Amino acid sequence: MKRIVVLGGGESGAGAAVLAKVKNFDVFLSDMGEIKPKYQELLNKYAIEWEHKNHTKEKIINADEIIKSPGIPETAPLIVEARRLGIPVISEIEFAGRYSQSKMVCITGSNGKTTTTMLTYHILQKAGLDVGLAGNVGNSLALQVATDPHDVYVIELSSFQLDGMYDFKANVAVLLNIMPDHLDRYDHKMENYVAAKFRIIQNQTHDDSFIFWHDDPIIAEQLKQMDIESRMLPFSADTEDGCAAYVKDGHLTFDVDGKHWDVAANELALQGRHNMYNSMAAGLSATLLDVKSDVIRAALADFQAVEHRLEYVRTLDGVRYINDSKATNVNSTWYALESVREPVVLILGGKDKGNDYSEIEQFVIDKVKAIVCLGVDNTKLHAFFDGKVPVVTDARSMAECVAKCHDLATDGDTVLLSPCCASFDLFNSYEDRGTQFKQCVNNL
Repeated sequence: MKRIVVLGGGESGAGAAVLAKVKNFDVFLSDMGEIKPKYQELLNKYAIEWEHKNHTKEKIINADEIIKSPGIPETAPLIVEARRLGIPVISEIEFAGRYSQSKMVCITGSNGKTTTTMLTYHILQKAGLDVGLAGNVGNSLALQVATDPHDVYVIELSSFQLDGMYDFKANVAVLLNIMPDHLDRYDHKMENYVAAKFRIIQNQTHDDSFIFWHDDPIIAEQLKQMDIESRMLPFSADTEDGCAAYVKDGHLTFDVDGKHWDVAANELALQGRHNMYNSMAAGLSATLLDVKSDVIRAALADFQAVEHRLEYVRTLDGVRYINDSKATNVNSTWYALESVREPVVLILGGKDKGNDYSEIEQFVIDKVKAIVCLGVDNTKLHAFFDGKVPVVTDARSMAECVAKCHDLATDGDTVLLSPCCASFDLFNSYEDRGTQFKQCVNNL
């Protein structure tokens, strides 16, 4: 009996273990951290052997194949040892794809992945398709393939997940953008990160489709070096030349397979230039799955924003509070600032990933009246922003931060949590950071 070892006992790992067990493999799961009770219960339900707070090397390196959770880097000693021994190491998505003939709509990019994935899923649900949500959102693809299969899956994929995919094929691949991010996982080489993102189109044939942002210079440069077999469907807010979706006269316009339709930009549920891109990518994906234009139009108008991504919290004393805790890199914050029209009290800070703040400098000068630095070490933020806005101050807790924002903001302002940084200095996750923000704002 073939032995499958799963490293990581979160959503991805637990789902992979269940699928392996259902397919009658000898399965062992190991996690150096603590496995959450709900995943312990799931593993026990399927009589899967597991351990946590430890890696028993002897039980791991006797694997025929290892399924690695995306958070585990290639440099982890067990992964290095497995590679040395010739043991294949794959991702949960790769494993799940072996056991499904369903349509796969796969979405990646440095920014906008979650919003576009959720929006695409919303459209397909509204159209009545049997659709599952997977990847970085929803239940793991492997668990759904094992216990609750669907005709179509919409899958959000990070570069880390793509790294472990070899034979998997996306029927519809969406590449939203590529900006510097996670370079510490790619030897600080941008070309390695770009190559990881482009793995989303590997194995595609002329029967498959590749949707991408026409105006992204990094994507454009990479495409010059590639021979793409799949059908290419670019989208743009700046030109209609050769594009399957574009903006014209205040409307998002779609032109695919003789289907020509549009939707007014001001009718979209998600406003801002970046959300035009997300809406075009989602609309194109749905069009390729033969969803009618009136259904797509209605879904684009009634979609509810993703939690922690430009999420409206409340208005108090004429001040809007917006939770954009998911903005963990500079480009995400650029999009957030681009979408806000009012004067801004901006919350920045956290674990800096080698950020270059010059990308948002002009927006900050033009729009931001005060910055509250929420982090353990705010030295780099002060070095860049001091003198460029009237007030730059510090906070060491969310309660202190929100109180300062409340004092600094006046009627007509927006308080924007869009930190540019990872959350792990003061918070457990960006979700924890955003949740605390909302709680503190609602307690004002």
